[in-house]
Amino acid sequence: MLSADFVIATAIGYVGLLFVLAYFGDRRARSSKSSFLHSPAVYTLSISVYCTSWTFYGAVGNAARSGLEFLTIYLGPTLVFVGWWFLLRRLVRISHLQRITSVADLLSSRFGKSNRLAVLVTCIAVVGIAPYIALQLKAVTSSIQAVAGASEFGQGSLKGIDDVGLALGIAAGMALFTILFGTRHVDAKEQHHGVVAAIAFEAVVKLAALLAVGIFVVHVGGGFESIFAEAAANGIVVDTENTFDARWLTTLGLSIAAIVCLPRQFQVTVVENSDENHLRIASWAFPAYMLLMSLFILPIAVFGLTKMPPGSNPDMFALTLPLAFGQDGLALFAFIGGFSSATSMIILESIALSIMVSNHIVMPLILRFSSGVSSDGRGVTRLLLVARRFSIVLILSLGFFYFFFTRDSDALAPIGLISFTAIAQFFPAVIAALFWRDASLKAATAAIAAGFVFWVWCSFLPSFESVSPHVAWLLANGPWGISWLRPEAMFGFDGLEPLAHAAFWSLSINVLILTVVSLLTTPSALERIQASVFVDVFKRGHVPRGNFVPGSATANDLFFVAERVLGDTRAAALFDAEARDSGVDPDMLEPSPSFIGRLERELAGSIGAASAHVMLSKVVSGSDVSLEEMMQIAGETQQVITYSQELEKTSAELRSTAQKLEDANAQLRELDSQKDEFLSQVSHEVRTPMTSIRSFSEILLDGEDIDAGQRQHFVSTIHQESLRLTKLLDEILDLSALERGERNWENLPINAEAALDRALTVCEALLRQRGMRVEQGERARPTTVEGDADRLCQVFINLISNAVKYNDADTPVLRISSSVRAGNYVVDVADNGPGIAKGERKLIFEKFSRGQQGTADQGGAGLGLAISRQIVTRMNGSLDLVQGQLPGACFRVRLSVMR
Repeated sequence: MLSADFVIATAIGYVGLLFVLAYFGDRRARSSKSSFLHSPAVYTLSISVYCTSWTFYGAVGNAARSGLEFLTIYLGPTLVFVGWWFLLRRLVRISHLQRITSVADLLSSRFGKSNRLAVLVTCIAVVGIAPYIALQLKAVTSSIQAVAGASEFGQGSLKGIDDVGLALGIAAGMALFTILFGTRHVDAKEQHHGVVAAIAFEAVVKLAALLAVGIFVVHVGGGFESIFAEAAANGIVVDTENTFDARWLTTLGLSIAAIVCLPRQFQVTVVENSDENHLRIASWAFPAYMLLMSLFILPIAVFGLTKMPPGSNPDMFALTLPLAFGQDGLALFAFIGGFSSATSMIILESIALSIMVSNHIVMPLILRFSSGVSSDGRGVTRLLLVARRFSIVLILSLGFFYFFFTRDSDALAPIGLISFTAIAQFFPAVIAALFWRDASLKAATAAIAAGFVFWVWCSFLPSFESVSPHVAWLLANGPWGISWLRPEAMFGFDGLEPLAHAAFWSLSINVLILTVVSLLTTPSALERIQASVFVDVFKRGHVPRGNFVPGSATANDLFFVAERVLGDTRAAALFDAEARDSGVDPDMLEPSPSFIGRLERELAGSIGAASAHVMLSKVVSGSDVSLEEMMQIAGETQQVITYSQELEKTSAELRSTAQKLEDANAQLRELDSQKDEFLSQVSHEVRTPMTSIRSFSEILLDGEDIDAGQRQHFVSTIHQESLRLTKLLDEILDLSALERGERNWENLPINAEAALDRALTVCEALLRQRGMRVEQGERARPTTVEGDADRLCQVFINLISNAVKYNDADTPVLRISSSVRAGNYVVDVADNGPGIAKGERKLIFEKFSRGQQGTADQGGAGLGLAISRQIVTRMNGSLDLVQGQLPGACFRVRLSVMR
């Protein structure tokens, strides 16, 4: 067993190492902009401050008590970071443009730069985070006692110091570290690279420690399967029946809100972000980190329940299991990992909250009572630094007092969820601020306040049940004995678990008030302008100019303000840069609205958006038009711009519609032209045989001296022309029916090779009459395709007869070949005739198209190829004109082979 003195000395030495890392990290970051401290790896590791001692210790205890519920703490942030494009990217972009310093600054800036809303959010954050800080203190004190041995604690040089004194010492040490390296500069928007470097180092330490314990447990337990099998044999079964119950879903929702709204998470994810593209790496690297952190949680919990004595604290299994097996070194390493988890949270949470307190509570008081502030350019800076240091002490004191009153609680996880529920009250307003243009200041303020009241009553107050008999009576009977107002059964609704109950009522009331009040109220002019800036942040592409007109403010007046907050060097650099950009001497600089807006953003980086706006409002005065009037004008102008954009969008849609109508009209004209051409072709084709029929009929009617031979010739001609006319009409009707799909058609399995042989047999007499030689190329074996055998034979006959009719070569040749290629049955019908002219190849499949070589004397109306293509298409195949092996035309039929 390790001694308490050694464990505490190790913790102090570790904190000293963090001091060194923070100091040199800060120096390196300031000396080189390309330092690895600006890399996405360090950025991602700093985000892992989310994984506190609750994750390191409490997750194991939660798994031991509630099964898979611990996974929700990891799944929520995973969903947010995987979908970073929709929420986190917008937060970071707005933060960079508006120089946002905290979640309170974000909400106050969006809702009319209201300092009252910022004060409300700050106060709620300070109170809501107190249980979370207490959790870290409890975890560290419990881990020291566990690793040092509770029976031995109190001996030696530390005799007489209990867990309260130990927690007080830890809180004091953390306050000292945070003050030294978290409040060195007044600019809240300036990244704390030294602290971030220390936190990134701690992220590696706590991950390595938890993985080491997990690997040890799996090794000792004989593998994952053996651990769970032994647990089952001892009656220890992981609870999976209530995995997706109300508490599970509630915890998932709270973790989603927490990863965005927790002050420390907003600080590292948004404020400390130096490059928006780092989110791309963090979107998969941070979920991967959490996956590794959760990998061995369940095996450690199950193995601890199996091996540790009954009554052992599951929260400490990561420490007590190595100790139980004599692994003191591993236990000390695990202690350092848990200590890292707690210290990183306390340090960064204190920094974030101190910035909120100084910017939104202390700074407004300074502005109201500014007569006592020195004008040497350092007065405001000194006051802000003092305020932040005092805030850190106050915040850690509140956490210590909460620990003092609730230190007898058995589990760590419920304490953390109390804070998560409090911070979740900001989430609806944050979402509305980013995406809902009509959300108003009154609605956001009322919603957050109401949600906080319900949280205090339903969640915060019940946590004191074990230390206050009055609270215990309230929980049992309700105020004044009104049972339906009991904190854990509001309005008689007692069917939910306490956490789900508190989250349901606080967030439901929050969202309801936010929605209803926003619909019933009208945002002010400044709110509308800020809403446009936030909602349309990706449409603007530039930093907004600000909300001021110069008035009677001079450059000297503005410099005096900047000097008080930013200091001599930064203020002078800012004004010199503006003078260079304006091309004037610094003494002749006339402040423009854009410069005042830029100055406001610079001040906001140090004192918050609301305080910066109030400070400049005092200086920028004396114009004939008041600030509110200018905001009204700006708001109306913005409405005009929005209306103009909507008109432009509507105009574009009308132009698109007009273009579509014009295209449709052109198609109709083309169809009308095709119709006229079709009728012309039909009339021509019909007139030719009809003329012959009429002429020979009249000769037969009028001529009495016609001999028998002539009469037979005339009757034969009339009969042939009638057949020709009938064939033409049949082809027209057949093609029309095929195009409209009116013919009954059923594709059945057929032998395509048999259809081709049948067509050659039918055309044999025609080929012999013409003296045409048939070359049999490669032939496929019997091949089955889907189609109509008679129709396919008709296609082949048409292609062969065309090759015969249009071939004027001295030695005409017809080449037939078939094959199976890539699952298709392919037939080529080629000849050595004149072929088809290049300019006619696109028209050859059109109706009545016979090409230059085709004449009426050769028979046909030019419908054969059009009909053949329609037939092949109905068989899900294709008919194309291709380059063949002979110099003439080559038509290719392609059909899918059945498998």
